[in-house]
Amino acid sequence: MDTTVKALDTNGPATAATLVATDLQPFLHDAVVTLYAPSFVISRPDGQLGGGADGFYHGDSRALSHLTVTAGPIALAPVVGGLRGADRADFRAILRGLGEVTPDPAVALNRRRTVASGRLEESFEVTNAGTQRVGFRLTVTAGTDLAPMERVKTGHAPDPVPAREEGGAGPGGSGLAWSRDGFAVRLVSEPAPDALEAPEGRLSFDVELAPGASWTATLRCTAAHADGDQFPAAPADAVPWRTPALRSADRRFDQWLDQSVADADRLRLVDPRSAEGTGGVDQFLAAGAPWFLTLFGRDSLWAARMLLPLGTELAAGTLRTLARRQGAVADPDTEEQPGKILHEVRRSTQNFNEAFAVPPVYYGTVDATPLWITLLHDSWRWGLAPEQVEQLLPHTESALAWIRDQAAEADDGFLRYVDRTGRGLANQGWKDSGDAIRHRDGRLADPPIALCEVQAYAYEAARGGAALLRAFGRPGADVWEEWAEGLATRFRKRFWVEDARGAYPAVALDRDGRPVDSVTSGFGHLLGTGLLNQEESAALAARLTGPDLDSGHGLRTLSSDSVGFNPYGYHIGSIWPHDTAIAVHGLVRAGFPDAAASLAAGLLTASAGFAGRLPELFAGHGAEAGPRPAPYPASCRPQAWAAASSVLVLRSALGLDADVPGGTVTVAPAFAGAYAPLTVTGLQVGGARLDIALAADGTVNTTAPEGLTVVSA
Repeated sequence: MDTTVKALDTNGPATAATLVATDLQPFLHDAVVTLYAPSFVISRPDGQLGGGADGFYHGDSRALSHLTVTAGPIALAPVVGGLRGADRADFRAILRGLGEVTPDPAVALNRRRTVASGRLEESFEVTNAGTQRVGFRLTVTAGTDLAPMERVKTGHAPDPVPAREEGGAGPGGSGLAWSRDGFAVRLVSEPAPDALEAPEGRLSFDVELAPGASWTATLRCTAAHADGDQFPAAPADAVPWRTPALRSADRRFDQWLDQSVADADRLRLVDPRSAEGTGGVDQFLAAGAPWFLTLFGRDSLWAARMLLPLGTELAAGTLRTLARRQGAVADPDTEEQPGKILHEVRRSTQNFNEAFAVPPVYYGTVDATPLWITLLHDSWRWGLAPEQVEQLLPHTESALAWIRDQAAEADDGFLRYVDRTGRGLANQGWKDSGDAIRHRDGRLADPPIALCEVQAYAYEAARGGAALLRAFGRPGADVWEEWAEGLATRFRKRFWVEDARGAYPAVALDRDGRPVDSVTSGFGHLLGTGLLNQEESAALAARLTGPDLDSGHGLRTLSSDSVGFNPYGYHIGSIWPHDTAIAVHGLVRAGFPDAAASLAAGLLTASAGFAGRLPELFAGHGAEAGPRPAPYPASCRPQAWAAASSVLVLRSALGLDADVPGGTVTVAPAFAGAYAPLTVTGLQVGGARLDIALAADGTVNTTAPEGLTVVSA
């Protein structure tokens, strides 16, 4: 999901001078991110906003870039700070030396943050626990550059915009305001400050506290685009899933699931076109904060698929949102094609540099279209109402036609991609950074490129599409099953290569049909799709659990034995939680629960290192380098498919699957015994509640909806 790297200069080594001259993407690894999509706040661990990517954002625009508090010459000593859920955070500090007559601190500042859609609230409470009366001036300094997100991401933000004083009725009275290009920001305080300085953006308060007394001020910042939100926040009381409760013998698992579901809740956005077709509100998950807080085809589809054990409503909203924007014409500027599912939607064109720009609606993705079909199929199996499935079948047929036409366009019959715009993404699978697809010797692959996992997605989509067409009495099922088998035969002939450890599928085929023979985590995306036979699956299960890929904290995207391996490489050595979770599920589906258990245990260990909020990706050093994973400094956190990974791992551990049209739900624990006794309540299948309890002795007790038979193996 990288939208900053267009191409790589391989003509010579980078130097210190070139690095200094280049704008660098801000680091986020120590940031505290509070979220309520489409708004969020990034701050330092002490709560201060100031520098780098820090700020209050709304709708891909930075409303505040600075919000700092000082107490004159008195030093603020941070004590503790962090999240409370997804949309709130607290930060405590001591005013060093103020009112102190013993070594004990006397005066403390508690900063409480709450973010909502288009609104930030910061509450400052000062308490005097000492025996002396104290007085000081507390000053809050606010500022902004009103930068668009892509400018922040490149590290080249515009100059600050001066604040202006603006009066108003209600709490706070006069305040500070900023505006540009239809984006307006206002900051007010209750009580009103004793001094207000614009354009410097300073609000000062004279605080006098007797022993045992406290003082509080609350700042409220609002931000809005003149033309409204592109994708508004979802209603707080309309969560499109059941919220599960997990209690296991491993409290890390419980914390991971709780934090993940809370983060997913605050990533919810609404399609404003919903009322056109359904009369309801269609929701989807934004990909992640800060860089991708909008609709992404691939990310939103994977997240909804992973969350199916909580219900089908999110999946239905995601499917319909993308179907409304399904390609209808051939447009070389946006890479739109009839039947194709889009890559991302933004408010305006993202201009990163002269060689790289992404239009507001961009279709540069090869995998979103088959993933859309598979999500519809899986949603049907989990109980999506037949009438809702049937409404989407014309879109399914269009998506299948796109797959067929794209494969037919290539001489070898595989789905390929190439950036035809010259300014878009060079790589258009999920590993979409410019250096992601490379040969074992480190050479970059030449496009058009056929990715191994995309062929697996296409196979699964063709089979799933055939099942849908047959179930709903539409023609073409036999044709698509035959097409899928032909693809599997071609894949077996062309993709498999060999090294000293045996046979494995290349990550891709390059422009000339040569296998791109690096060893990658892509193996996990092939397992359980039906593309491989049992012998091939066994070979990949052994590869995935080898120390070059299995880091002990999850799967490395590129083998550590490969030329060009970089533990901090975006797709060439880092670890992505969703990637590992997909492999865990694939291993269980293919019949290798022990291998799945090892990867899941590593991911669970990593989750504890990030306090339950797994980031988009983290560094691939592995457990041998230390018990805690090292962060990837510019990673999104929270991120939709990273959060949803906890549910997919839980599903895999329980061996949970559904076939509502067939009247069954399967609960056949694969490796859940490692976390027993385990009870999970509030899952959902067929629109009704599903509870599962696994005793320490392996006994399973399932409370399933009426009309569904529980299958245990």
